[in-house]
Amino acid sequence: MVTLQIIKELLNKRINKTLDFAESSLPESQFKAFRKLFLNEFGDSGLLMDLKGLSTKGQERHGMGGNILREGGGENG
Repeated sequence: MVTLQIIKELLNKRINKTLDFAESSLPESQFKAFRKLFLNEFGDSGLLMDLKGLSTKGQERHGMGGNILREGGGENG
């Protein structure tokens, strides 16, 4: 089962790599602005918040099919 925690871990790896690329390519002042905007879009207040909202909506469906994203890990997750 795909959990929200697994998605966060996979996304964070790519976020960090993208920020490394940007830092190596941009002047410091531009990188700081890019980092702030990028993390707002893809971090805990952006995409990850949207995914958590999908997880909540999925739980409200009471098992009507489809994958439900769950926060946490493990089998009881």
